[in-house]
Amino acid sequence: MTLIRRLFLSLMLALPLTGGAVTAALADDVPAVTARDRVIGRADAPVTVIEYASFTCSHCADWYNDVLPAFKARFVDTGKVRLVFRNLPTSPAELAMTAAGIARCAPADRYQAVAGSLYRGQAAMMAGGRTWFSDAIAAGDMTNAEIETCFADPTTSSGLQAEIRAAQAAGVRGTPSFFVNGRLQPDPSIETLAAAIEAAAP
Repeated sequence: MTLIRRLFLSLMLALPLTGGAVTAALADDVPAVTARDRVIGRADAPVTVIEYASFTCSHCADWYNDVLPAFKARFVDTGKVRLVFRNLPTSPAELAMTAAGIARCAPADRYQAVAGSLYRGQAAMMAGGRTWFSDAIAAGDMTNAEIETCFADPTTSSGLQAEIRAAQAAGVRGTPSFFVNGRLQPDPSIETLAAAIEAAAP
């Protein structure tokens, strides 16, 4: 059995529902940010933006690779926004869930390196590339043994399950989806998010 298959089976997660209409969500529907979240930006930033994304979602890769640098420079680096990354794995389940698990297992200070590796390598993986997971593990300065140990820890799967349940409860039906101070935004473009951020800022 391959490492990928072993890791996927160890998570034992059900594929979340995606697609369909996105419903409105209010702040009470979105779980508060905790120490388990992967975050960039100041903890006391006046606006919190939460992204639910999948490492096998091409639109998520486009946002991370093409939009995030400008978003970060404009809002995160200036102290206006705290950006929170959460998982909502999509099809194909074996790949998405394993990638989400690798990212969750990465040390907090290596999460962005792992996420960047997964998103930059997504197209090559979909075209048949074989180093997607190993590249991400290396980006996190982790070994296969460390990843297997992390995946065997029940808190890894329970953490992913909690993110999936929270996304579904908040009305998320597709990726990427963004909440600005708890309110779901229908459009992930930087212009729409900027307008919502400005409206939410005190």
